[in-house]
Amino acid sequence: MVTASDVAVVLPKSVVDKLRKEAEKAGLRLEGYVLDLVLRDFDPRERAEDYVKVAENLLEQAKDELERGEVRQAAEKLWSAAALAVKAYAEFLEGRRPASHGELWEYARKMAREMGLWVREAWMYANGMHVCFYEGWCGKEDVEDSLNRIRTLVRKVKENVIGKE
Repeated sequence: MVTASDVAVVLPKSVVDKLRKEAEKAGLRLEGYVLDLVLRDFDPRERAEDYVKVAENLLEQAKDELERGEVRQAAEKLWSAAALAVKAYAEFLEGRRPASHGELWEYARKMAREMGLWVREAWMYANGMHVCFYEGWCGKEDVEDSLNRIRTLVRKVKENVIGKE
């Protein structure tokens, strides 16, 4: 979904297919993979802020998809938003970009130690959404509950990375 603050870039299908294949190998959505490529040479603080902005956009997309009954798509957007929030936190604290699911888990645990156990709970809900996307086991109410928890995660990371607005 392209919003007024987004810009669409048109690429040849063959390039998008290669990017999608690499994203899948990395366990990422295409958008997250491309975002990592684009931001890798930016200042870590700028990367953290951009990850938060994209996470917020994904939360809105998930909400819209949920309203349309697209439960699995909404679930995957929630997983991606949570993963980007964890990446933003890692970038902000250490200038390091987690590159694997294992590193995301490592930083989620660090966040829980520093911010509170509610982070672990939100992270577990996010991972449930990742499974939901692939397996289709969850229902609308599961995604709604996860949306609220992951929204809080993104908001709290934003407060740490960008500051309170």
